[in-house]
Amino acid sequence: MKITDLMIKDTMIMDLKATTKEAAIDELIASLVAHGRISDPALFKEMILKREAESSTGIGGGIAMPHAKTKAVNEPTVVFAKSINGVDFESLDDEPARIFFMIAAPEGAGTMHLRTLAALSRLLIDSEFIEKLMATKTPDEVSELFDKKQEEEIAKEQEKEKRKKAKELEKINENSGTKSETEQVIVGNPDSQAFVVAVTACPTGIAHTFMAEDALKKKALEMGVNIRVETNGSEGAQNVLTADEIRRASGVIVAADKNVEMARFDGKPVLQRPVSDGIRKSEELIRKAMNGEAPIYHSEGRGGSVEESTEKSVSIGGKIYKDLMNGISHMLPFVVGGGILLAISFLIEQIGGNNHPLFQLLQTIGGGDGAFHFLIPVLAGFIAISIGDRPALMPGMVGGIMAMNSNAGFLGGLAAGFLAGYVIIGLRKVFAGLPKAIEGLKPIMLYPVFGLLITGGIMYYLIDPLFSWINVGLIDGLNNLGTANAVILGMVLAGMMSIDMGGPFNKAAYTFAIGVFTTSGNTNGFMMAAVMAGGMVPPLAIALATTFFKNKFTESERKSGLTNYVLGLSFITEGAIPFAAADPLRVLSSCILGSAVAGGLTQLWNINVPAPHGGIFVAALSSHALLFLLAVIIGSVISGLILGLWKKPLAAK
Repeated sequence: MKITDLMIKDTMIMDLKATTKEAAIDELIASLVAHGRISDPALFKEMILKREAESSTGIGGGIAMPHAKTKAVNEPTVVFAKSINGVDFESLDDEPARIFFMIAAPEGAGTMHLRTLAALSRLLIDSEFIEKLMATKTPDEVSELFDKKQEEEIAKEQEKEKRKKAKELEKINENSGTKSETEQVIVGNPDSQAFVVAVTACPTGIAHTFMAEDALKKKALEMGVNIRVETNGSEGAQNVLTADEIRRASGVIVAADKNVEMARFDGKPVLQRPVSDGIRKSEELIRKAMNGEAPIYHSEGRGGSVEESTEKSVSIGGKIYKDLMNGISHMLPFVVGGGILLAISFLIEQIGGNNHPLFQLLQTIGGGDGAFHFLIPVLAGFIAISIGDRPALMPGMVGGIMAMNSNAGFLGGLAAGFLAGYVIIGLRKVFAGLPKAIEGLKPIMLYPVFGLLITGGIMYYLIDPLFSWINVGLIDGLNNLGTANAVILGMVLAGMMSIDMGGPFNKAAYTFAIGVFTTSGNTNGFMMAAVMAGGMVPPLAIALATTFFKNKFTESERKSGLTNYVLGLSFITEGAIPFAAADPLRVLSSCILGSAVAGGLTQLWNINVPAPHGGIFVAALSSHALLFLLAVIIGSVISGLILGLWKKPLAAK
């Protein structure tokens, strides 16, 4: 498969308008949306940002490669983009990124496209090729350059394969046998005694894994050092290191941002670094590994798999947000699936009563005995696992169940997740000095017993009573809000949905509404009505503005505007992101105002939406379906008119 089979010309952006990292990501995602390559922009962006939280995909040298592998991807695609002025992408060399490759890989697809993406990653190690890429001006030039370069690389590989087979034949003729498959992939100087082994891995296993592999091999060749590199990519581990190779190696390099098998390196000098260091600091890593200048690794008996420290600094706020989103992202399928089934059951109840068998079935599947029974435990468990790895999952989930049973609810579940995660981190430090003979007891007995005891005890005596009081007071307060206060709260929550369209403000508003929805017996969907209306307004407003003010938008923007009708009706706010990135003042201001109006109207008209997602597809299940649609339409028209009138015509610009 050619790289250009994935790098579609129509998706290329030869003049990226974004000036910030998130805006660049949004603009690239918009290109995928506009050409039907992804089905869920919100989920795709969430996975992109999750990867960025691990380490920046701005690899330096003016290149950024944001990537994600998720079910939101319809077709494997690489979006190529160039920025004239450059974007601060928090790159490893602190230089602006000017060339972008956004890689969208689907889950569960074949491996051919993954090998193609790996080939793309390896090409970007070539500085001369990058210079030529910088000089391109059209999508055709980009495609021609990649096709020519890939043909050259294939020819080199074929020539290398011919030479290798010739040497094997020569050996056979000399009756000395052939080298083993693993020995054949050792790179370096055959006459040198220096030998190191390495493992490269990134969270998605698409780009950085193979770039680090190539960088280490090339540098080892320059230094005259023999090296074997194992890659943990999307296709699993390849070129797996043998026990003999590990034994012979002077040192081990683990350039990884995810869990890799570590027990096999017990007693060896091991350098544990982020995968980005494998790309940018390959010479330093090889030199230290060759000289044994690394700490001796001792296995903790955790099944041979441990999470590596990566010597990178993450802000406290960023770490909390990452851990929280890990819990919410795993909880959302339960919320959406169970919530929509419950909403349908309410509709059936109105027609056939609560004794109708279909009503009872949907209530059982979606309600407290089904999907909704797992909401808070799953939330707490996956927050905990993000902090303390697998040993934290069990105490986190049990803490979540305790919160659910004690009326501490959603807020108590959040607290349980963070508590369990940090309890396990504390236990690791407490048990760090235990004799090596009982190391194996940590994961199978010590962590489960003490983790559960401490987490459960604190939940029972402190967190459950405190958050139960807070949660009951919050629900009572919401139920007793006067009309004026309810309208104000609805306006605030709905407006937050438009501030960053999928970012922290948007997620905070949506999380608050889910918390109220899931801890009030699924009867209080008033806040859900506000945030859903607020999230539907931005893409619908963009669609209206591009339809009725055509002289103020380019042809490409008008085409993208049409897709926003569908995205807006489906409650996918992210469709408006590219427009907000290009003109943040006008777009965000108008959308926030329209969303706030829509959210306020849902509270004024006492609208209850008994489903956490779905947009127009669950509108019929709301307490006042026509009024809900009217609130969305009014908000969208207000935002669309403000944006259309405020924006300057193209000729004037």
